Amino acid sequence: MARITMRKTQETKLSEIFTLYLASAAARGVKDKTLRTYEQHFNAISKRLDVDSNISLITSKDLDIMNNKALVVIDLQNDITKNYKEIIETTNQAIDWAAANNMNVVYIRHHNLSAGTRTFKPDTRGAEFVPELKIVSDHIFTKTKSNALTSEEFAAFVTAHNITEFFIAGADATACIKSTCYNMTKDGYAVHVLSDCITSYDKKKLPEMLEYYASKGCTVDKLSEIM
Repeated sequence: MARITMRKTQETKLSEIFTLYLASAAARGVKDKTLRTYEQHFNAISKRLDVDSNISLITSKDLDIMNNKALVVIDLQNDITKNYKEIIETTNQAIDWAAANNMNVVYIRHHNLSAGTRTFKPDTRGAEFVPELKIVSDHIFTKTKSNALTSEEFAAFVTAHNITEFFIAGADATACIKSTCYNMTKDGYAVHVLSDCITSYDKKKLPEMLEYYASKGCTVDKLSEIM
C-alpha cells in the first residue's frame, strides 16, 4: 500500500493539517455527523503514529477515508424520459471527471416490481441503461423505491468505502433524485446536485427542484463549476 511520510520536524503538524481539513469540509457543507466520523478516524491514526521515529507513516488509505466521494448516476434507463438526451453528454463528462479524480462512479437502476407494470420491468430493455451512457465501473446497484439508499447493496457499498460526499446526476429530478438527495442530507452526507446533469419528465419544474435541493442542504452547481 502506498505510504505518505510526514516529518515531525515540519512546522505544520498533523493536527494542524487536520484542523484545516475540518474547516474546509465544513465550508463545503459536510454535516456534523460526517465530521465526527472524520475526527474518530483521525484519532485512530494518531494512536498508530511511530512516536520513536523522526518519520511518522500514514497510509494513503488513511487520508482517502477523510475525502471519499462518489458520483451517483440515477435511473438513466431506456424507460426514463427522453429528455435524458439533453444531459447525456454532460453526464458522461462528469463520469470522465470523476474517474480521472479517483472517485467512485456508481450507477443506480430502478426496477418496478408492481404487478402489471409496463416500465422499468426487470429483465426488459426498458430497465437497461440508455446506450449512450458511459459505464466505467461495476458499481451498479438496483433499487425498488425512490430513495437510492433503500438499496441494501448500495448502502453497504457506501459504508464499506466510507463515502461521505456525493455528486448526483440522472433522473427524475422530481422523484428519485429528489428522494435520494433528501435522505442523503438527512443522514448527514454532503450532497452536490449537478444541475446540468439532471432532468425530468416535466422540465418546467427543474428550477423549482433546484431551489428545493438547496433548501434541504444540497449544493447546486454546474459541472463546469466544480471541475
